[in-house]
Formats: sequence, C-alpha cells, structure tokens
Amino acid sequence: MSISVIVPVFNGERTIEETIKSILNQTFSNIEIIIINDGSTDTTLEILENIYDSRIKIFSYPNAGLSVSRNRGISQAKGEYISFIDADDLWTADKLELQWQVLQSNSQAAVAYSWTDYIDESGKFIKSGRRIKVNGDAFRKLLITNFLENGSNPLIRQQALEKVGGFDESLAAAEDKDMWLRLAANYEFVCVEKPQILYRTSTNSMSTNLKRQETASLKVIERGFSYPQAEKLQHLKKQSLSHLYQYLTFKAIEAPAQQRQTVIALYFWWNWMINNSTIIKNKRLIIIAVLKIIFLM
Repeated sequence: MSISVIVPVFNGERTIEETIKSILNQTFSNIEIIIINDGSTDTTLEILENIYDSRIKIFSYPNAGLSVSRNRGISQAKGEYISFIDADDLWTADKLELQWQVLQSNSQAAVAYSWTDYIDESGKFIKSGRRIKVNGDAFRKLLITNFLENGSNPLIRQQALEKVGGFDESLAAAEDKDMWLRLAANYEFVCVEKPQILYRTSTNSMSTNLKRQETASLKVIERGFSYPQAEKLQHLKKQSLSHLYQYLTFKAIEAPAQQRQTVIALYFWWNWMINNSTIIKNKRLIIIAVLKIIFLM
C-alpha cells in the first residue's frame, strides 16, 4: 500500500524545504514524493536538488499553473493513494498514517480528510480552521461550503481520481472544491478528527485575488447544482452563495492596508446579505463586517 504525494511548486524558495521535510517526516513511510517544478525562476530547483531522499522525484515544466501541475503529478503517480500539498503548507507527522488508517477501516470511502490550522508566513499559529465532521455522503455539505478548506488536505484513492478525472485546468481558482464535489458525487468521505494540515496564509497567495476567486467559485457552484445528485437540493443554493460571499467579505476586510478595496468589500457584503436567509442569527457577524468596512472607508 503506497501513497504518492504531489507537490506543485512555483518560486517557493522560502518555504519548499520546510514543506518537503514535513512530508519526509511522516510516520507512514511507504511514499513517493512527486515534485512538479512549475517553471520556477528563483532558487527552488537548487534547494530541491540538495534534499537527498530516494523517495523524491523532481519534474520540471514550463509554468502552467496549479491545476496543470497537479494533473502532471497525477500522471506520474504510482501509488494506490494520492495526496497533494502546496509548497508553502505543512503536515503534522501522523497526517498520512491516520488518513490511510481510516480509509482501511472504511472500504466504501474514497476520500479521507483532516482538520486545518492556519499559520502565518513565519509559521506562527494564527487560528483554528472549521472543525466540521462529515462521514459518508459529503455532497450536500460540500454544496454549501468547502469544509476541507484547502488543497493540501485529503488522501484519495487513486482509482477514484482516475474515475472523476483531473483538476479543471480552465478554473483560475476554486479548483479544489470542484474536484471535491466530483469525488463526493461518486464516493463517500471519512474524517480524521484532528488538525493535521497547517495552512500558510500569505498576502501574495492566490486567495488574495478575490474577484478572480468569486468568478471561479460561482462557476463551481453552478456546476455543482447542475449535478443529478443536486436535483432535490436546489433550495440550498442561496445558502451556498451566502457562505461564499461571507468568506469573501471577511477576506476583503482582513487584507493588508495596501490591498484593501472598500468598494469590493461592500459589494461582497451586499451579496452576502441578499443571499442570507438567517440574517437575525448572524447579526453579530453582520455588525462586525459593517463596522470593519466603515472603518476602511
């Protein structure tokens, strides 16, 4: 039973060594590490070539983006299970082992996921992620919110990935949720109730381009609600949109001062409100968001 770990990297010289070490330190050792160097122009490749471990395989290509890099990694993978980790994220040492164990105990499941903690650029803990537990059918919950939170999270049976196809290379963002929805439409999920992914937030990360993220996320939401499995779940669409715009609102107002755009924050907030069917319950969040937006003006 082997696991292929796919690591896409573009100009990751500041974090890639620490990320690779968090993979090499896994208690589950029967792994191959497939690093896709996506046209890096910094010292990333030099750093990688100085990490000596027979399990590491490095492939260099012209820059093509995250989804293409992940798909290139899938095409090289030999493992029965596949996991992805971005070049600035970290895993706890037991991440792969515990996820592999729950998949062994749940033969009907094809995806194991864990909980996430957030760290800053220096690796310091910022906050806990959402502690959402879903075992079995995950499609309904994923329509509403991406409870896996990031692409460095799940362990997936290779046969399941082969069935649903690769990451959508036309998406500029939200490619993770798109993939998780396709998997959830066909397979069960199982949860490791422990924070095992350390997701690094960065002012230069893809997630800071919020309008691009909105466009891609709306496309993924529309696609998700067009699945046959969503035929009787159309009433959840406004809730899904509300969750999206709540997330975008707080991302906009939490951005560094030089990146803040008050008009966009207000636009996101308004869309959050018009899609929010539980305004009274969320009164405290709404007040906080409005005050922060006003403060930015």
